[in-house]
Amino acid sequence: MTIRINLALQGGGAHGAFTWGVLDRLLEDEGIEIAAISGTSAGALNGAALKAGLISGGPAGARASLDQLWADVAQLSDLRVAAWMQPFLPGLQAAAQIAHSLTPLSASGIAAQFYTPYAWGAAWQNPLAPVVARLDFSHMHRSEGLRLFVGATCVETGRGRVFTGHDVTPDALLASACLPSVFQAVPIDGKHYWDGGYSGNPALFPLYEPEFPDDILLVAINPFTRDGIPMTPMDISDRVTEIGFNTALLSELRAIHFVRRLIAQGRMDRGRMKDVHMHLISDEALMSGLPASSKQTPSPALFARLKAAGRAAAGSFLDTHRDDLGKRPSFDLRALFG
Repeated sequence: MTIRINLALQGGGAHGAFTWGVLDRLLEDEGIEIAAISGTSAGALNGAALKAGLISGGPAGARASLDQLWADVAQLSDLRVAAWMQPFLPGLQAAAQIAHSLTPLSASGIAAQFYTPYAWGAAWQNPLAPVVARLDFSHMHRSEGLRLFVGATCVETGRGRVFTGHDVTPDALLASACLPSVFQAVPIDGKHYWDGGYSGNPALFPLYEPEFPDDILLVAINPFTRDGIPMTPMDISDRVTEIGFNTALLSELRAIHFVRRLIAQGRMDRGRMKDVHMHLISDEALMSGLPASSKQTPSPALFARLKAAGRAAAGSFLDTHRDDLGKRPSFDLRALFG
């Protein structure tokens, strides 16, 4: 029996290789059909690569497409430092060595604090553009089969926008992954867009439509909890960003929990609103142990580690909760919110 599910894929830069591993394992399971994907940033790239490969070559094609995506990303240098910034790095090495005794900064990290992607104006090039351009967009707009939703944040209004259908273009993917300190804002339809994580990491509401199954499997790569108090400037900044990127998602999860409670108490008729079954695949111990700077530093060794961890986490989820799919939630939202 085939079980249809939706996927919600978080963003997190290079840490999105964990999601690659999760998807690689799920695609091996012939009893699971992915109906829709909502993704942000790296989650959107993973979703687009999966859809492109799935349409042209089935599950094997999707896995190959994901492999190619992350092989391409692995060829990039530190995403915090575009090619035009490289000449400045030697002069920052001494500063980095001094700063490292106080807080773990690299020359790239220091450079990113002094130079913005707007420093060279029109001469700036998005390092992710060639990666995105190599994805097969020939069938990306098809509405039949797997639906793809890509989240980004409008700079001018601060509101989120979800791209789907014909609006899923290379620019939409670049917008979804546009960290403002790393990339220039992406212009689309007369407005400019930053990373979708600011407004939804990822957005869940597109998956509430009646034609989609009740089950949403969230692949989380940003820890919900982190022990200890950050004390260095970098650690404080990283945790503030992490909290901000989880805020919109937590709001949607709280709303799902509220609706389910109303239905269970008989205070809302079944069918009036979607009775969402939430599921979670994550590895908070691993993600909490990785420095936030590694999100912008592609590394084949890191990718291999994260992919293996994602496959293991997905395998563990299927062993433990496969029978819950299509029947009941396995993510305890009551425990999440206390």
